[in-house]
Amino acid sequence: MALSETAEKAIAAYGGATLWQNAKRLEVEVSATGLAFVLKLRPFFRHSRIVEEVHRPYSSLTPIGHDPGISGVLEGPDVRLEDGHNRILSERRNAREYFTIGRRLFWWDDLDMAYFANYASWNYFTLPALLMREDIAWSELRPGLLQARFPESVPTHSRVQQFKFDLDTGRLIQHDYTAEIISPFAMASNVVLNHAKNADGLVYPSERRVTPRGLAGEPLPLPVLIHLKLHDYRLINS
Repeated sequence: MALSETAEKAIAAYGGATLWQNAKRLEVEVSATGLAFVLKLRPFFRHSRIVEEVHRPYSSLTPIGHDPGISGVLEGPDVRLEDGHNRILSERRNAREYFTIGRRLFWWDDLDMAYFANYASWNYFTLPALLMREDIAWSELRPGLLQARFPESVPTHSRVQQFKFDLDTGRLIQHDYTAEIISPFAMASNVVLNHAKNADGLVYPSERRVTPRGLAGEPLPLPVLIHLKLHDYRLINS
């Protein structure tokens, strides 16, 4: 697979191709607030723990709701709730099909949130690996700006998305998409506010802000739909 100059620079900025090709799991501690939670009557995430597989859509977020012992798990197109002993409490196959009209316009249950939060975080946090996936069609629109066309097999916000990177550092600046399960008009800009280094020296986007996207493609200042802060970020090779 031939990588564009922007993709190569971005992968190098976040640890390099070899690191991500060999990585198995990703462990993240995250807090998230914002209007998107309020509108769906969901509690904020406060130092929640996420465990993800790097090379396939699998993500587990604990706690997913008010009960600190219940995890929301995404595996491919499906979601489930598990207790602290990995026992399945409930599950929903092909979860995306449920986001149509009805009560999801007004509130989400734990399985709804498990689908949205897990696929979104898996996309955000495994980005260097996504850049090397052959089932995603990447194109460089101009230096520093990549467009991705995701296959149906990858749960994500929208099939076509754009990623803007700093030309000098290769670090992600902005990620644009439409959050289709919320609305076909939910055009959003996910702006990286800060980067950090973990204990192993790995650089990662540590703070993001999601707001609506204007007609010219610019991120609007308000409302803040999601404010995301990572407290820890670790790659595991086993």
